[in-house]
Amino acid sequence: MGILLGRQTRVLVQGLTGREGSFHAQQMIAYGTKVVAGVTPGKGGGTHLEVPIFDTVAGAVAATGAEASCIFVPAAFAGDAICEAAEAGVPLIVCITEGIPTADMIRACAYVKARGARLVGPNCPGLLTVGEAKMGIIPPQIAKPGVVGMVSRSGTLTYEAADLLSRAGLGLTTIVGIGGDPVLGTRFADVLPLFEADPATRAIVLIGEIGGTDEEAAAALVPQLSKPVVGFVGGRSAPEGKRMGHAGAIVSGNLGTAASKVAALEAVGVAVPLTLAEIPGCVAKALG
Repeated sequence: MGILLGRQTRVLVQGLTGREGSFHAQQMIAYGTKVVAGVTPGKGGGTHLEVPIFDTVAGAVAATGAEASCIFVPAAFAGDAICEAAEAGVPLIVCITEGIPTADMIRACAYVKARGARLVGPNCPGLLTVGEAKMGIIPPQIAKPGVVGMVSRSGTLTYEAADLLSRAGLGLTTIVGIGGDPVLGTRFADVLPLFEADPATRAIVLIGEIGGTDEEAAAALVPQLSKPVVGFVGGRSAPEGKRMGHAGAIVSGNLGTAASKVAALEAVGVAVPLTLAEIPGCVAKALG
C-alpha cells in the first residue's frame, strides 16, 4: 500500500466513457488498479471496459463501495464533479482536468475540505504507487520499485526524474503529482508528512517550479522530518516578466522566484541540484 493508493483501493472514474477517461482508465486497469465503476450522467446501467456505469457518484459508491475517484471531466463541469465526489463521501479525489476556472476551484476546494476528503489536483498527472496501482496519467514504465518518494508540481519533470532514479537503481515508492495551478487541493506541505510516516520511503524528492510559495512552505517542515529531502526548482532560467506555462507560475515581488525557493530549501539542508540528472547522485549521497 502506498501513502494514498494501493492495489486494493476501489477506484471509480468520473468521465470513464469519454475519450481521455477511456484511454487512461484502460492504462490504470492494465497496471492493476481496481477500477470498480464509471460515472457518466445519462449512461447509467451500461458498461464500458467491462466496468459498470452509473449516472451519479452516489449511486456508484452505494453499489461498489468505491473509495477513490479519478476525474476526467471537461473543465466547465470538473468543479461540480469534484463537489459531487466529496458529497458522496469519497475520501480521495484525483482531478486530472486542466483549465478549470479559478472561481470553480476555490469553491470546490472549500467543499472538499469541509467534508474531510482529500483532493489531488487539478491539472496534475495524478498518483502512482509503484508496482501496485495508479490514478491518472503517469506512465508506469518510467518507475521501478524502490525507496524514494516523489512529490512534484510538474508532470514532465516528474517523468524525467522518475526515469533517472529508476535507472540509477534507487527506484520509487509513490509519486504524487500535485499540479501547477494556483488553487490546489494538495500541496507539498500536505504530502511530506505522508512520506515521513511511510516505512517503505527512505528519501524524498521534491520537484518545484517558479511561482507561488509552496516550496518555501515545504522548507519550513523539513526540519521536522527524519528522512533526507532532495529538491529541484524548475524555471531558474525563465526570463523576468514572461508568462510561463502553468497558471501557478506567477512570481510576486521577491516571493515565488527560483532564487527564493532554492535559498529556503538550502537553508534547511536540502540539496538543490541545478539539473535533473544530478538528482540520483544527491539522493544516493543523502542515503549514505
